Parts: sequence; structure tokens; C-alpha cells
Amino acid sequence: MSSLIPLSQLLEAALFAANRPLTLEELGALEPEASPAEVRNALDVLREHYDFDGHAVEVIELAGGWQILTRAAFAAAVERAHAAQRTPRLSAATYETLATIAYRQPVGRAEIEEIRGVSAGGVLRTLQERGLIEVVGRSEGLGRPLLYGTTPLFLELLGMNDLADLPRAEELTIALQPHRAEPEAGDDGQALAVIEEV
Repeated sequence: MSSLIPLSQLLEAALFAANRPLTLEELGALEPEASPAEVRNALDVLREHYDFDGHAVEVIELAGGWQILTRAAFAAAVERAHAAQRTPRLSAATYETLATIAYRQPVGRAEIEEIRGVSAGGVLRTLQERGLIEVVGRSEGLGRPLLYGTTPLFLELLGMNDLADLPRAEELTIALQPHRAEPEAGDDGQALAVIEEV
């Protein structure tokens, strides 16, 4: 490759036109003579261009690929103007099922239903229709039930590059504990009792 500038412009055009993150392989296919290292260098050039010149968009690595997105500082204004595509709301049951799949994948319907204590057929169908989960295989158990896992769209919507970016279970346990006020000096513990009653 004689120059990184044309390659970075080619990548910019592809990222701008795409409605999802593009993988290194997809970007490399734009210029077959470019090595993966040259594609990565061109992505770095493009990132620096957007950062240095103070653009309202940036190139970020997301869900196993790269995408041009609005910077966080402008997201609220764009949302208010209804210019951004709205993500359909999910019910609490759908979020619970999605979290179960994200942390236990690959996981079967029976295990999901055992964890949640309710039938999951309709919720699984909804998550598949929205492209957030997919069938990733079959269990070796009786009847060889389907196993589910999350999709790259799931990572994209959460703004994560990899499942390893999910909070660890022990972090969630601490984060979800109710806040307890520290008793003030001379307090005989009544403040704590009031908080526990609420």
C-alpha cells in the first residue's frame, strides 16, 4: 500500500455508510492488498483525525468491529431532536432473560426457565426477532434442546466490545445492595433501624 491516506478515506466511507460495526476482515476486503496492520494503522489515522479536529463523531471499537458514532457529549441533544433511531423498549422480563443468557451462555430454555421461575418461550422469541440473541448450538442432553447466546447487536447496544466487558457477578452484587447511611457520632443505631424498616 503506497499511502495510508486513501485507505483511511476508504475506511471512513465504509464506516459512515454502515449501520453496524464493521470487522477488521470486512474493512480489509475494501483494499485486498492492504495487510491487517495497514488497516489498523489507517483506522488509527482516522481516529486521530476525528479527535484532533474536534469532530462531533468518533471512530470507536465496538462489538468486535469499528463504527462511526456521535460523541457522548452530543447524544442528549441528538436524542431531544429525535434525530437518533430509538431503540425499542424491552420489558423487565425481557431484560431478565437477556441478562441470564448473557451471563450463562450457551444456555438452554429449561435452564432459563428454572432460573427465572416462569415460561420463557415468548421472551426468547422476542429477543430473537430483535436480533439480540441467536441459537448457538444444541445441548447434548435429552432431546438435544437449543442453546442460546447473545449477538454482536447485543454488545453494540450496550456499547461493549466483548462479553468480557460485562460487569462480573460479584460487582453486580455489591452495586445492587441498598445504600446504608453511616450512624452519626452519638447515634445509638436508630438511624439504621429506620432505614431497615423502609
